[in-house]
Amino acid sequence: MHPYEMRRLIRERRDDRLVSIANGTFYHVVGRLERDGLIVPVGVDRQGGRPERTTYSLTDTGRSAETTWLRRELPRIDNLMEHRVALAEAHVLPREEVARLLTLRRDALAAHRQDLRSGVTAAEDRGVPFQFLVELERETALLDADLAWLDTLLTRLADPGTAWGIHELPPTTRERLTAYRESVLA
Repeated sequence: MHPYEMRRLIRERRDDRLVSIANGTFYHVVGRLERDGLIVPVGVDRQGGRPERTTYSLTDTGRSAETTWLRRELPRIDNLMEHRVALAEAHVLPREEVARLLTLRRDALAAHRQDLRSGVTAAEDRGVPFQFLVELERETALLDADLAWLDTLLTRLADPGTAWGIHELPPTTRERLTAYRESVLA
């Protein structure tokens, strides 16, 4: 699709809540992706009095870069925003691989939570007042929530009845997606 359509789709999907990109910056990103060989122009069109629009497609190198990035970011616990974007795109990886990567993240989060709880307990034992530990309690509560959510997600991924990836979508959904893609590229 062309950059304008990419931006519109990002807004329509509300993915701009994950990554904020200004219009000018977006075109620079598209240019960089093309220079790096991750996308290639596949056509130029003009509709009515609108300016020409170059349509791009993801290259094999681009697909490989995407999956490499996803495999790196899904198990990480140190960059929440990158992880959220990776979660939004995790559907391009096989279910079993996503479950394995998220299990690694779950284990790392559980270890971090245990370290945090040990630190809070040690601080309380030394008489550190509550007001100096309140943010650590908040972080522990967020970790508890994240771990509970991950457990639920991993259970859903283990269920073969839960659709995952384009090939597992219901036929009517696949048909609508194909029709939408064709209308965008037309």
